[in-house]
Amino acid sequence: MEHTEGIREFLGIQLRKALGPLARGLARLKITPNQITVAGTLLNLVAAGLVFADQLIAAGVVFIVAGCFDMLDGALARSSGMVTPFGAFLDSTLDRVSEGVVLAAIAYRFAEQGRSIDASLVVVALLGSLLVSYTRARAEALDLECKVGIMSRPERVVLIAVGLFFSILLPYVIYILVALTLVTVAQRVLHTYKALRGP
Repeated sequence: MEHTEGIREFLGIQLRKALGPLARGLARLKITPNQITVAGTLLNLVAAGLVFADQLIAAGVVFIVAGCFDMLDGALARSSGMVTPFGAFLDSTLDRVSEGVVLAAIAYRFAEQGRSIDASLVVVALLGSLLVSYTRARAEALDLECKVGIMSRPERVVLIAVGLFFSILLPYVIYILVALTLVTVAQRVLHTYKALRGP
């Protein structure tokens, strides 16, 4: 798990470096992080609409671009000194909306194809995704850092995008998402329990 965290941190640093010039350019244009956050959510709504229309590859492209917006708002906030509690709250809230609408659209596609079990598992995957974020938020409310786990939001975005680009893999992507989000929830619950119990 520590190895996974190290890779994630390294990739995060590299992405922040790559987004730095773009973030500074947006700051000069007086674009705010909250505007980027909302724009990313709107793109995810477009991606969900494309899934409904059975345009999965196009949906995957838009979903990836929206994921870049999700990283860009944080980079812009840091580079422009516009980090605010409300911005963090808005970002976290709209992230849940973004993921939810895309997964709901995937569930619709499965249901339309008569694949009721797969559609039900999408709902479980969404629940797991929400719990991953909820467990971190609750731990942080207790003044604990809780970023552990193998399936945080960036990994979920990449995994869902793979399923959209390669539709034959989409059911398997959902199975993996269900399993690994629930594992991540368990990891965070255990991490929080150990941290609160003390040495």
